[in-house]
Amino acid sequence: MVMRTEARVSVSSGQSVVGNKASSHRLTQDQRSHIESASQLLAGGIAGAFSKTCTAPLSRLTILFQVQGMHTNAAALKKPSILHEASRILNEEGLKAFWKGNLVTIAHRLPYSSVNFYTYEHYKKFLYMVTGMENHRESISSNVFVHFVAGGLAGITAASATYPLDLVRTRLAAQTKVIYYTGIWHTLRTISTDEGILGLYKGLGTTLVGVGPSIAISFSAYESLRSYWMSNRPHDSPVVVSLACGSLSGIASSTATFPLDLVRRRKQLEGIGGRAVVYKTGLMGTLKRIVKTEGVRGLYRGILPEYYKVVPGVGICFMTYETLKLYFMDLSSKL
Repeated sequence: MVMRTEARVSVSSGQSVVGNKASSHRLTQDQRSHIESASQLLAGGIAGAFSKTCTAPLSRLTILFQVQGMHTNAAALKKPSILHEASRILNEEGLKAFWKGNLVTIAHRLPYSSVNFYTYEHYKKFLYMVTGMENHRESISSNVFVHFVAGGLAGITAASATYPLDLVRTRLAAQTKVIYYTGIWHTLRTISTDEGILGLYKGLGTTLVGVGPSIAISFSAYESLRSYWMSNRPHDSPVVVSLACGSLSGIASSTATFPLDLVRRRKQLEGIGGRAVVYKTGLMGTLKRIVKTEGVRGLYRGILPEYYKVVPGVGICFMTYETLKLYFMDLSSKL
C-alpha cells in the first residue's frame, strides 16, 4: 500500500515537472513572439530615420521644386537647377538649412517606418492565409499580388497614423526667407489655431491615394527583384542585394506616383501664412490646373532630386531593415 502511494506521488511529481517545463516553454515562446514584434518595429523605425537623415538635403530640394509653381506665373518659373538651388540655400540659409525640418522628419519617420514594416509583415501573413496562397509561394503571380496588396495596406495604415507630423515636416522644409513656423509644437499649435484641427489632415486624401500605390509598388518590386536575384546569385552579399533592389524599387514607385506626391505637397502648403487657397478642387481638378498653368512637365517638377534622393534612400532603408532584422533575430535566438 505504501509502495503504491509512493508510486502515485512519484508519477504526480513527474507530471508536475513536465507541466512546469511545458508552461515555461510556452512562456518562452510568448516572450520570443514579443521580442520578434519589438525587433520588427525597432528595425523599421531605425531604418526609416537613418535613410531619411542621409537624404535630407535632397528631400528638401525636392519639396522646394514641387511647390515652386504654387504662387508663381508659369512664364516666370525658372528652369529647375539642382546646383543653383543648392547654392542659394547654402548662401542664404547656411549648411544646416539642408536639414531644415529633419528633426520632425525623424519624429515622423520613426513611427511611420515602424508601422509600415511591421504591418506589412502581418498583412502579408494574413493575405497568404485568407487567400489560400500559403502553399503556392513558388508562384510569381501569387507572390506579387500578396506583396502588392500588403504593401498598399501597410502604407495607408502608416500614413494615416502619422499624418500630422508629415504635414508639419512639409511646412518646415518649405520655408525659405520668411520663417512662419519655429518648431514642431509651434507648427502644430499654429495650424490648429489658424486652420482648425482638420487643418492637420489637409491633403490626407491625396496622400493616401498616392502612398497606397507607392508603397505597394515599392514592396512588390523589392520582394520580386530580391527573390529573383537570390535565386540566380545565392552567394551574393544580402546587404548589396537589399541595397540594389531597394534602390530599383524606389525608382519604380517614384516614377509611377510622383504627380500624386506633388499634389499632396501643394495641398499641404495651402493657407500657410494666410495665403489664398490655390487649389479649390479635388485630386483630378488639381492635376488639370497644374497641367493647364505649368504644362505636363509641371507634374514632374522636382523629379530629378527625387531620383537622387530615392536611389540611395530606399536602398539604405531596405538594407538597414534587413540587416537589423537579422541581427535582432540572431540576438533573440541566443536568449
